[in-house]
Amino acid sequence: MHAAEERDYVDYVTARLPSLRRLAYYLCKDAHRADDVVQMAITRLYVHWRRARAARDLDRYVDAMLVRCFLNDQRLGWWTRVRLAGYSHEVPEAAGHPPDVETRSVVHAALAKVPPRQRAVLVLRFLCDLPVTEVAEILGCSTGNVKSQAARGLAALRRLLGDDPASMVEGAMRHGRP
Repeated sequence: MHAAEERDYVDYVTARLPSLRRLAYYLCKDAHRADDVVQMAITRLYVHWRRARAARDLDRYVDAMLVRCFLNDQRLGWWTRVRLAGYSHEVPEAAGHPPDVETRSVVHAALAKVPPRQRAVLVLRFLCDLPVTEVAEILGCSTGNVKSQAARGLAALRRLLGDDPASMVEGAMRHGRP
């Protein structure tokens, strides 16, 4: 990679890092694993930087890489993961949304119990506010699959949270605050 390309890569990753960490955290529900997934994604991005820069929408291309890294990580056994203890992370919140600690912790706990593919759809659709077609592109599936995964994921959240919290969760997810 030439120096100018490397500068472009570093500038891009530096600018996108907070949103990539936030997306990964929403998917993983663990700050340490989220950082691992982001590291895997930006490493792959570095290797494929020339191809990535030619993408129609670089941000969506990188989001897709990150989601694939998360899904691949989910398929791996526990023995492939390493946890470092004693290191505290703060995951950046979405700009403009005051944190609602109670709602956020309820949603995080419930999302952690939703299957990974459904969790990815819910995060991309409702937290990242992406249309069905973009989610389908990122996940490499049909729009019908995204819709059915979203419906199943929301149903799972409703089962986990009961009737009253479900409306709270849906409202919170629409406002990007879990």
